[in-house]
Amino acid sequence: MHAFSILTNRKRAVVALAHSVVFLLIAVHQMVAAVPAAGLWLPARVSTMTWVLCAVFAVVSMILLWLLAISRGWMERFYFAFCAASALSGLLRTAAGDQAFHSAIYIRVIMLVSAVLVGLLIVRKHSQESLLSSLVGTTLVGTAALGCPSSEARQPHSQRVY
Repeated sequence: MHAFSILTNRKRAVVALAHSVVFLLIAVHQMVAAVPAAGLWLPARVSTMTWVLCAVFAVVSMILLWLLAISRGWMERFYFAFCAASALSGLLRTAAGDQAFHSAIYIRVIMLVSAVLVGLLIVRKHSQESLLSSLVGTTLVGTAALGCPSSEARQPHSQRVY
């Protein structure tokens, strides 16, 4: 698993994918509901929930940018780049308002759809690798049960690695 530094196993990949799907559903709901974001920079009174949402988007964006910086493989990098772009567009939409950055809701949905697709590829890769390793393990156990000498048994005693 040298291609991954964060999503190193199937369980982590499934958890990340589940988060992406949940946030995609929230973004689609916001897009369909068409509730305009007022923004922080308007002279009108800004609700407390807008400030809380901005803080959440800011924290999530910074964490996702940090994960993007430390990720290794191209699939993992694309996954975190899509997630970070989605969170940053949500932050900009909440801060600037729909009048200044209305396309942010569409960017957010597109980035999350892309993240879900890449997340599915990551889960599939982990599933294939775990299936392959379990098949190789079964084959080695099966050959030993049949009395077939394994490659280790064919090596001279002095060359065996323990």
